[in-house]
Amino acid sequence: MTKVDRRIAKSQEAIKKAFIELINEKHFDKISLQDISDRANVSRRTIYLHYMDKFDLLDKIIEEHINKLQEMFEELSEVDFITGGQAIFEYFQKNYLFFSTMLVGGGAENFRAQYLEFSVELLKGEVNTEEGKNKGLSEDIILRFVAAAYVEVVEWWLKNEMPYPPRVMAEQVGLLVKRIL
Repeated sequence: MTKVDRRIAKSQEAIKKAFIELINEKHFDKISLQDISDRANVSRRTIYLHYMDKFDLLDKIIEEHINKLQEMFEELSEVDFITGGQAIFEYFQKNYLFFSTMLVGGGAENFRAQYLEFSVELLKGEVNTEEGKNKGLSEDIILRFVAAAYVEVVEWWLKNEMPYPPRVMAEQVGLLVKRIL
């Protein structure tokens, strides 16, 4: 694994942070690269060294968070649902500006759809329609139902400035998901 120069990493973090702050303040279409460079205190040239344009920047930020969530889910696959859920809600809390901007603030119209599809994929294999309470039901409908409910709860939590700590969210969401699956 290649080690990234600290100056490069610092510039990239400043660019990403500035961009998310700007999306939180005004519509994506109204943001220019000059706005980003001014906010991040870097030159436009520096932005172009790392990203093709603001669309590429947005795609890379989204990809980074989705990849991190995927990595976390893989690492947490052996722990109980509540412990894993707490770690995920802590990640949302730590990255509040990004997730609240993307899910609640409408920062990227397609992020919610991407996150929903990601959630559906994570739940595959957790549904048993051969026996028990879900016998005879459509796996696709169950997956969509649970994933949509989960995304909605995350949106509500962020929109209301996280009124419950991550542990409480993980416990309550975990119990509800167990009831359905």
